[in-house]
Amino acid sequence: MNIVRIDEDFQRWDELLALILSSFAYMNDRIDPPSSALKLTPAMLAEKARTEIAYVAMDGDILCGCIFLRPEEGCLYVGKLAVTPNAQGRGIGRRLLTVAEQLARDQALLSLRLEARIELVENHDVFARWGFEKTAENAHPGFTMTTSIEMRKPVSA
Repeated sequence: MNIVRIDEDFQRWDELLALILSSFAYMNDRIDPPSSALKLTPAMLAEKARTEIAYVAMDGDILCGCIFLRPEEGCLYVGKLAVTPNAQGRGIGRRLLTVAEQLARDQALLSLRLEARIELVENHDVFARWGFEKTAENAHPGFTMTTSIEMRKPVSA
């Protein structure tokens, strides 16, 4: 398993979109509002990779995971962490987060930050096992109830 940073030579946007959509499919009937992943296009992913820092997990020539990272004030935001369903449970997500932790250290950022939908309690549990703690509850625009939680993980120097 290799973790590779997406660069200007990367051209597998259709495959990357399919990876994200298959990874997030289990939540389609469970979360409200629907996942922003459903609005992504290959061109949007390419632009996202240009403005953020993106990595893919490769098993040989097969894309099996990804993570998008964005430096923020004092932290590194983790978005679109995805692992294909047939590759889940093999430590790929954890390896992608290890890359994020190193990037945060390299940029002198104190923590990783992510958001998880309120309905996806199994995700909250996984992130908690990986050292994240709930730091806030948020509501998407137009919603008065909590729709997501924010979680942070300190990054040691």
